[in-house]
Amino acid sequence: MEFIGAKLALFLGGDLLVIRRDNRPDIPWPDRWDLPGGGREGAESPEACVLRETEEEVGLALAVSDLVWARSYRQLNGVAWFFAAEMPAELAAAVRFGDEGQGWRLMAPGDYLRDPAAIPHFATRVETYLRERDGG
Repeated sequence: MEFIGAKLALFLGGDLLVIRRDNRPDIPWPDRWDLPGGGREGAESPEACVLRETEEEVGLALAVSDLVWARSYRQLNGVAWFFAAEMPAELAAAVRFGDEGQGWRLMAPGDYLRDPAAIPHFATRVETYLRERDGG
């Protein structure tokens, strides 16, 4: 199956960077808490995709070496990749919000997992990463 897109659980000083999706009926998961990432462009790799999308959406230019966890998920329309990165809290000052979505914020991971506005399958993937990271 072909790779279609990638998302990033980006932790800044322990908090998760989340993006509030636009509140439009023509998009999936309107007005929900999303994570940086999106669809593949051309022949880019999953890493190149998630890094490009992160820079476009929140202005942070991360490196492949910043990606500390990766997992692929088979979906009906192809394979999606999910990454995690743990960066210093000070990087939040460099966030420059792009033109998609209503805004961004930092959220404690547990709050994201319990928030009814979190996109459910992304919350499950964040929870998987945290469980594996913490050894349980």
